[in-house]
Amino acid sequence: MRTETACFSRLHARVLFAVLAAIIACAIVETPANAASYAGIVMDAKTGKILYSHREDARQAPASLTKMMTLYMLFEAMESGRVSKKTRISISRHAAGMPPSKLGVKAGGSVTVEQAILALVTKSANDVASAVGEHIAGSESKFSQSMTAKARSLGMKSTTFKNASGLPNSGQLTTAHDMAVLGIALREHFPRYYGYFSTRVFTYGKKRMGNHNRLLGRVKGMDGIKTGYTKASGFNLVSSVERDGGSIVAVVLGGKSGKARNDQMAALVKRYMPKASHGGDSLVVAKAKTRKIVENDVVTASASKPRTAKSMLAAFMAPVPSKRPAMLEPQAEETASLRVATAHIVSSASQEGGSENGAGFDIAAIEQKLRQMSGHKLPVPSPAPASGQIDPIVTAETSSQDIAGELAYMPEQAEPETKASGWQIQIGAAPSLGAATKLLENARAKAPAMLEQVANHTETVAKGNTMLYRARFAGFASKDDAWAACGQLKKKKFACIALSN
Repeated sequence: MRTETACFSRLHARVLFAVLAAIIACAIVETPANAASYAGIVMDAKTGKILYSHREDARQAPASLTKMMTLYMLFEAMESGRVSKKTRISISRHAAGMPPSKLGVKAGGSVTVEQAILALVTKSANDVASAVGEHIAGSESKFSQSMTAKARSLGMKSTTFKNASGLPNSGQLTTAHDMAVLGIALREHFPRYYGYFSTRVFTYGKKRMGNHNRLLGRVKGMDGIKTGYTKASGFNLVSSVERDGGSIVAVVLGGKSGKARNDQMAALVKRYMPKASHGGDSLVVAKAKTRKIVENDVVTASASKPRTAKSMLAAFMAPVPSKRPAMLEPQAEETASLRVATAHIVSSASQEGGSENGAGFDIAAIEQKLRQMSGHKLPVPSPAPASGQIDPIVTAETSSQDIAGELAYMPEQAEPETKASGWQIQIGAAPSLGAATKLLENARAKAPAMLEQVANHTETVAKGNTMLYRARFAGFASKDDAWAACGQLKKKKFACIALSN
């Protein structure tokens, strides 16, 4: 009897310990240590449904999350043709005088629009943000007014911008809910440019700048978006995650430290990603042309009834397009379809036969056969790359769906770029920056430990009339490390070659 009692006590203790552990784990998500200033939200990016919220309407300083709107305005200018990737943005004395974090371009200098985007996404450069505002609106003050007006048109009712960078200003405030809406808007409205948010490293001259978002490459499916910190705001982060057919945008404001913020974000993604919708994409955040502010709207809705970005936008008279605009010319669409079909054949056959990266398949011949069968009269594919050089358009880990989804990023002719130095490995090439980035993240997910200390790197190369993005990992300490990484990736069905510049 005493033995049975002792066994029961031990079992009871184990159950109690498991319950306490679960409660503690839940507490990380629900009430972080700095709950007084913490605000968070998880929104289903396909439906706008709020999956989790804590003080989501509390107004707080956005810090560098402000640059999400700066980039929204810049992408809008690109979409309308007012600027291109090659347009040069002058750095004024006002912009050059911004405090760090900054790119450090002297007054009178300039950067291209694409360099500005990459500097904002990775370095979170305050000088570049100010220069972008001046270039678009004539002054940073006027630009901040336009930013606030744009926020209202998107349904961000509680956000006010006072500058383009997020540097401290008592009047510059936002909410977790508004930042989630902006995150979804960036994804939906600018699929052609959204891939920039996945950039891990930006090289400018001799400077090599890593992305401040340390969760990129560590949380499966995360593809951006932005970090932020000032003493007043605490540590902020907006994240976008796509995984297993689901898609969410999550926001953490007011983190006590970078680690606490990242831990909270990782916990939110782990808990609420499985609850995301798996239906088809729908337009959640409309591009409003005219707006009509309605008092006492859904902000005051009962907490028992889920609020959505769609319902919040009901007060705005905004036309919703029936489908997203096509990004490719007809001939480019035919070429894209051909590549997708070839990718599907090579990928399927490679997996069934156990070969690496379609080894043994003549991709050009397959494309040509499909061309004849379909009656396409398109340019003949460029010759295969020379021996020892890996530039396949598709690999066993790049599915036809990946390529089809990323063809909206068809690049303009890129300016000369700074090549990464030291030992690196190349695992393939893709027709767009977004597809190359996805290829790299797929590889990183298969060998996270081996690739933890190296950075994603892409280089453009012209193949006939086609521009390809070489997908590489750069920053290996030695030749042996690069070769070892290649060995691991080849076991995972990736092509790989070690290089040194």
